[in-house]
Amino acid sequence: MKQDFCNKHLDVKAFAQSSGTLSQVDLLARYGRLMQETQGLGAENSVKWSARGESRPDSTGAEQIWLHVKADAVVPLTCQRCLLPADMAIAVNQSYRFVDSEGLAEVQDAQAEEDVLALSPDFSLADLIEDEMLMALPLIPLHDSCPVPVKLEAVDPGFDAAFEEKRQPFSVLAKLKSGKTD
Repeated sequence: MKQDFCNKHLDVKAFAQSSGTLSQVDLLARYGRLMQETQGLGAENSVKWSARGESRPDSTGAEQIWLHVKADAVVPLTCQRCLLPADMAIAVNQSYRFVDSEGLAEVQDAQAEEDVLALSPDFSLADLIEDEMLMALPLIPLHDSCPVPVKLEAVDPGFDAAFEEKRQPFSVLAKLKSGKTD
């Protein structure tokens, strides 16, 4: 019997036990927190994702629930060099092992190489995908080569002139002492 799964309220355990797969192409507009990062640009860009569930025994023979997620998107961010939009390709390829409780997940996640999450009846795969894509964003978005010349220094020609013209307090005192005035 084929079971249908929903990415908004995914029963991860049933999904893994049935070796379920999901894949979809969404619009970037569907991901509100990502849209905040793009400042509203690129809403029509696609986000391609897939998820695969797996149930496998651990070394003691106990069942382990796994979820493997992949996602790709091109996200327009602001280049920090020229301040123009820069399309950044982001990719996610992550595996998660699920355990029965938050406490157990917290303890095991600190010790495990893989990410450990708690099973939840209302698990949102869409939120997990968005979380991972947010973490995949570059800290400092930059074009490889900016499309416009970038001014990398700030020089004010009047600054040096103003500094030269500034009266030195002791020279003013010396002029007063000698009786000279400007």
